[in-house]
Amino acid sequence: MTGPAAVTHRDVDAGGLRVHLAEAGPPDAPPVLLLHGWPQTHRCWRHVVPLLAADHRLLMPDLRGFGRTEAPGTGMDPETFAADQLALLDALGIERAHLAGHDWGGYTSFLLAARHPDRIAAVLVCNAPHPWVRPRPRLLLEAWRAWYAVALASPLAGPLLRRTGLVARAIAGDTRGRGVTPEDLEAFAAALRPPERVRATQLLYRAYLRRLAAVARGGPAPPPLRVPAHLLFGRRDRAIPTALVEGFPGVELVDAGHFVVDERPDLVARAARDVFGRAALSAPA
Repeated sequence: MTGPAAVTHRDVDAGGLRVHLAEAGPPDAPPVLLLHGWPQTHRCWRHVVPLLAADHRLLMPDLRGFGRTEAPGTGMDPETFAADQLALLDALGIERAHLAGHDWGGYTSFLLAARHPDRIAAVLVCNAPHPWVRPRPRLLLEAWRAWYAVALASPLAGPLLRRTGLVARAIAGDTRGRGVTPEDLEAFAAALRPPERVRATQLLYRAYLRRLAAVARGGPAPPPLRVPAHLLFGRRDRAIPTALVEGFPGVELVDAGHFVVDERPDLVARAARDVFGRAALSAPA
């Protein structure tokens, strides 16, 4: 029997990119775009779906290069990810949507909401740095955390993703096993083993290292947010220091790790309902 939490799958041509889209919820309900991060796919929202699907139309694409979405070998950066989401909304005939994102999907969500308030009504970000960070001495002390990005941007990415349990260990260790099963861990790891997905990872983390260099130089930031926004951040995050989220208005630090969507879907759903409830989907005047 099909219910409000049943998930369907299809491919969508989004501006020439073949995007794999998972969907749940009534088709006439308010649309919510949910963006995953690395090393995951749309599957990261599996525990959130039952909590929101009764009264939201949930749209869960695999990002360019990951999951079952096309991996063209170009555009592996959050700016292009954001453009892909606009193309996806256009392909679906959706003028304006709510938005939530985790990790890379969270950073992409910040960019998308800041630059396109006409298309995004409200945004929830989970465990991602915001793009308005300014360089300061404390951040230099946290630079060691970027070791994994250097490894993933290098030729080591292939052996790490294909021949080790890096992905499974990272997720299981961060969540302390809460909210993830062996099947979940294998699904996320398997999705990153094909050569084109390894290449996507390398390109993405090269973009990340360029972004770190830009932050260190004090490069330009996107315009300020003009839509309701909330940043939910698990303070046990091993990869992203709280120094990269402090100062964001209304940031909420919670007892969770980086994979807060897997570990605490109840908090994610509660925060989503709160921030989405503060915004109308009608376009701003």
